[in-house]
Amino acid sequence: MVTLINIMQKYKLSWRDIKLDDFKVYLFALFKAFIPKKKIKNLDQLEHFIQTKSSWVSQVTLYSYLKTRMGTRYVLHFDNDEFMQSVNLAKWNIYAVSLQDLTFFTFSYLKVHFDLKEIDTAKDMFFKILDDETTNSMPLDIIKDAKKNFSERLESIDWDKYYGDLPFNSSALSLYKWAPIAEELKTLDRKIVLNSMILKWDTIKKEFEERIQL
Repeated sequence: MVTLINIMQKYKLSWRDIKLDDFKVYLFALFKAFIPKKKIKNLDQLEHFIQTKSSWVSQVTLYSYLKTRMGTRYVLHFDNDEFMQSVNLAKWNIYAVSLQDLTFFTFSYLKVHFDLKEIDTAKDMFFKILDDETTNSMPLDIIKDAKKNFSERLESIDWDKYYGDLPFNSSALSLYKWAPIAEELKTLDRKIVLNSMILKWDTIKKEFEERIQL
């Protein structure tokens, strides 16, 4: 069983690098591990997994960071239209990169461990998820940029190695880039911000490995 201590050792973290919210998420995930989950047995279920988990990771990490940085003033900022526009912009951009990372990770893992033949469907699935998000008001320019970025990454991806070679680094960096926090403060928070997302992705990776049954 992978423990928090194992993860800290893996990424060379100290207790100062772990926020209380991250610890709570880890404990909650540990509790949920005892609740039976449906197996992922087809590509439609895989698509649902990629969409929902990417959404969860991107929003939880963003809002947790904002709440930590703003403290008791956190709620008051939600009455500020300019701030909320920045949050919404960050949310969609981080989500777009999270979708890319998880799509690449899952298909890479399936190719290596399950000899997946339909590797070319990764792009179609990613594009479909983005197109479906138009009903949730995902900005069209972000969708366009995400498709372009995905296609560019696709050209150089090594499917046999991706899943085991820092597969979620891009989304962690996107959280750091897009979070609407002053740059001088983000510089101080860089390690904690990146680690907060990597820790959550480790939980998702473990869940995927346990549920996949194609």
